[in-house]
Amino acid sequence: MTNNDSQNYMMPEGSQRNNGRNAQRMNILAAKLVAEAIRTTLGPKGMDKMLVDSLGEVIVTNDGVTILREMDVEHPAAKMIIEVAKTQEEEVGDGTTTAVILAGELLKKAEELLDKKIHPTVISKGYKLAAIKAIEILNKISEDVDETSLRKICETAMTGKGSEDAKEHLSKIILEAVKLIDKNEDPRETIFIEKKTGASISESKLIKGIILDKEKTHGSMPKTIQNAKIALIESPIEIKSTETDSKISITDPERIQQFLDMEEKMIKNIVLKIISSGANVVICQKGIDELAQHYLQKAGIYACRRVKKSDMSKLSKATGAKSVTDIQEITKEDLGEAGLVHEVKVGEDFMTYIENCQTSKLSTILVRGSTSHIVDEAGRAIEDALGDLTATLKNNKVVAGAAATEMILSKSLAEYSEELSGREQLAVKAYSESLEIIPKTLAENAGLDPIDVLTELKANQSKIKWAGIDVYTGKVIDSWKEGIIEPLNVKTQAITSSTDVANMILRIDDVILAETNKESKNIDE
Repeated sequence: MTNNDSQNYMMPEGSQRNNGRNAQRMNILAAKLVAEAIRTTLGPKGMDKMLVDSLGEVIVTNDGVTILREMDVEHPAAKMIIEVAKTQEEEVGDGTTTAVILAGELLKKAEELLDKKIHPTVISKGYKLAAIKAIEILNKISEDVDETSLRKICETAMTGKGSEDAKEHLSKIILEAVKLIDKNEDPRETIFIEKKTGASISESKLIKGIILDKEKTHGSMPKTIQNAKIALIESPIEIKSTETDSKISITDPERIQQFLDMEEKMIKNIVLKIISSGANVVICQKGIDELAQHYLQKAGIYACRRVKKSDMSKLSKATGAKSVTDIQEITKEDLGEAGLVHEVKVGEDFMTYIENCQTSKLSTILVRGSTSHIVDEAGRAIEDALGDLTATLKNNKVVAGAAATEMILSKSLAEYSEELSGREQLAVKAYSESLEIIPKTLAENAGLDPIDVLTELKANQSKIKWAGIDVYTGKVIDSWKEGIIEPLNVKTQAITSSTDVANMILRIDDVILAETNKESKNIDE
């Protein structure tokens, strides 16, 4: 009996095991397949994916992290690659496709080195050295950001998305929103996105406040409230139901009227308590009784009901209002303030705008589009642009896009590998070659010959610092002059994430899969 057989003999019946070179091949294959799945989405000419879930819900997108989140994969190595995209999205908000494609290519090149009998630990060490050097180079070549750069970052982030035709208009809106907030605030936490179909993307606009996808509860309530005093109420404005089923037996007709009068009085007292607090706008997370609506409109109060909890949190932050659970305890101190609350017709529906908030400069981008798929994709493009702006504002450093940065790194790392001795040199060289996957993919997605494009880029590197590819013409351009700009943090995070996951997968030489139906067997027994 071989050593491997004896080890398998010790495993529970039904377990599966791959070890050594076989385990590495299987893991690398799984990772490469995930990278291949989203490769065609990269760049301005990237294609879209249609994702259909088990309920028939359809998402049409070329956003890398959205595609990977919706993909139902089982292989553990594939899941590790998807985690790279999630980390990239959480840390910097963009560059997910680049990070995943680079991780897949690093593993592909590592496989070639493994075939040459180079140990995974040596490859891992070489990749770490290359990543450290790459980040050092990135910091050295990066440029300082200015107003024009910020606008170009937004436009670059939205290029290739469904909203590309309106990217200048959307970039202007995004930058206007960013100017409203303090420098130390995260745009992704202070600029919200509300989507509404029924118009073109170019009709999207910025609201300096919060938008609720709710109308006032009663037609006779005022449409506009100036100098709003806002009460946020979590509990229903109605008579509470008993927790258990109950039955009231009334034999005397007069008692029925007494009972109804008592209910009316209780509701009136609840509304009077709200009125006495000084509130002229009521935002309720639950329902509002019709009688309560009547009393509220008589008092000139604007009210919305069944508002999402997330919107209640936004309003609390924006207006300074405290959420109230017990209406009997509401006081003037619990109220928030806003300069204007009014109902606006958007398309066929009415929405409530809460503007000129006093506590925080929160704002909302109202995204329009002809269909829900277009609106959703435009929303994702804006989220990417906000992520890029957030990443840029952390260190005010940017680099050029259109594969110019990857080509500089590839050339610099190839030169760096010549300085090394030992087998790590081969790993660093492989890393430099892996970076060429970005210009290759951009070329392929544009229907260009990747070899010709790479040759042209290399030939122009000595003449143009930021030599990149124009995917529309196939010509080499100065990416910086053309305004194709990306945050430095997106590139450094992509290098770090892809290297870490590639090294982690490389160092796995044993995969043990436990029996999946063990629990069901025990139940049967």
